[in-house]
Amino acid sequence: MAHVVAKRNGTWEVRESRRTAKGPRSRTLASFRVLTPEVAERAGARALNGLDPEDLLYLARMAGAPVRWRPVDEYAAGLLRELAMGDRPRPALMSLLAGEIPRDEEEPSHEVQRMKMWAGASDSDRGRALIDLLSVGDALPPKRYGAASSFPRIDEMK
Repeated sequence: MAHVVAKRNGTWEVRESRRTAKGPRSRTLASFRVLTPEVAERAGARALNGLDPEDLLYLARMAGAPVRWRPVDEYAAGLLRELAMGDRPRPALMSLLAGEIPRDEEEPSHEVQRMKMWAGASDSDRGRALIDLLSVGDALPPKRYGAASSFPRIDEMK
């Protein structure tokens, strides 16, 4: 069974655990600073039972390791974020991009526009946003059990 662990020096390791007669043992399959497909391939080659690259990608993201999986996805996410913030490429590049991307006739929804803003966000940006969102919940007054609500129930409003 593989897992991803952080080291004190800022590197990460893909490790494999197995059970032996002397007890559980773990060995390093690959060390990395940023998980790439090449690191996943190297770890998979050393694994005893094989290692699915998509599973490794999931494990690395769950551990908080930096991931650079497909450069084209990173570029596209960055471009979406810049476009959502109002920055535009030169007209010549814009027309080349527009010719490469299939177009739908309808305007994207507000939700899709907001998702574009977060497409290229870093993990630290996402973490700060999550902390802000959780602190909104902390700012809500606690519910007093047994106290009458000052708001009507939804079924009473009909």
